[in-house]
Amino acid sequence: MKNKQASPRKHHITIVSETFPPEINGVANTLKHLCQGLMQHGHKVTVVRPRQRQERKGVILSANKALFSQEYVVAGLPLPGYADLRFGLAKSSELRQLWHTNRPDAVYVATQGPLGIAAVSAARKMGIPVSSGFHTNFHQYSQYYGVGALEKLLCAYGRWFHNRTAITLVPTKTMQQVTAKMGITPTGLWSRGVDCSYFTPNKRDESLRTHWGLDENSCAVLYVGRLAAEKNLRMAVACYERIRKLHPRAKFVLVGDGPMRKQLATKHPDYIFCGIKRGEDLARHYASGDLFLFPSKTDTFGNVVLEAMASGLAVVAYDDAAASEHIRHKENGIKAPLAMDEKFISGALRLVNQPTLLSRIRVQARLDALQLSWDSQIEKFEQLVLNERPKAQHYAINRQSISLL
Repeated sequence: MKNKQASPRKHHITIVSETFPPEINGVANTLKHLCQGLMQHGHKVTVVRPRQRQERKGVILSANKALFSQEYVVAGLPLPGYADLRFGLAKSSELRQLWHTNRPDAVYVATQGPLGIAAVSAARKMGIPVSSGFHTNFHQYSQYYGVGALEKLLCAYGRWFHNRTAITLVPTKTMQQVTAKMGITPTGLWSRGVDCSYFTPNKRDESLRTHWGLDENSCAVLYVGRLAAEKNLRMAVACYERIRKLHPRAKFVLVGDGPMRKQLATKHPDYIFCGIKRGEDLARHYASGDLFLFPSKTDTFGNVVLEAMASGLAVVAYDDAAASEHIRHKENGIKAPLAMDEKFISGALRLVNQPTLLSRIRVQARLDALQLSWDSQIEKFEQLVLNERPKAQHYAINRQSISLL
């Protein structure tokens, strides 16, 4: 008789993050799928996060109950400039006490705030393998908020933080190059997936399009994401205004919220502001669009790109982040070089002016998205964080790299 192959060992994994569902952002969305996937693979998942706004102490958010085996909630304060998000306040000793009682096999730190620092310190002190994720380009945000002089300091901080972990996971090859230039090493490529049964063209809603003021021959130009300066909304507005000059019946539909909403709504009262959408309602809004604008130059990935593709939309984006990996120019979307804004606009105009090309790209985008499962990315995460265990020497940090100056 043949020996049965031993089943893979199941692990206890702790995910540490300053943001988590039901908060709406790319990091929270990614962690939702990561936790779901790890649980489905039989692992025990513990989440450590700050208490969210209006969350009562000791109450597990109902939307999260299927995402983890247990959670540990710490105190939180609003993030300056992002009142909807909070950073966690926890001492390293507090986490060490928690992990002495319930020791994880591995710790994954998704954010680099105070809670992340405490988690990395606690894991290192206890000899628990700890990895980190480069989910947000905070150092690039500074130029959008009038504090560009801080960019070098934020880069140095990011280098110090991530180099204290055994490996930093990044979502694209481009981000591997960016982090290498920052001096962050080693890195591992861990991308993102999309649920194509959830985001699908089948959820297109003609009654919603009618509510937007569209008919079957007019174009819904869609943006989904945070309404904030670092998302380069200036370019999305400029692009739509050029489209509208040639196609007056086109509508600009913005799904999301943020600090720029009031300003945009005042200046452009004819734009359609849908606010934050979740669940089936979000999928319905995606599917009811035609052209998707992703003007960001700061996102490390941009899950919305894959969600738009899965929903059968033609994506216009810069050749960066998710688009650099998954968009093939004029085949399943349109890409523009980062430094060429006019190419972004001309690409969008070409799609609106050529309905046949728009239709072909939308079909191909959906077909390509069908190949991007989350399950394959969960397996990759397991390989990077669990199977390829960091060796002891990875924790020997060069003291010079710790300096912030």
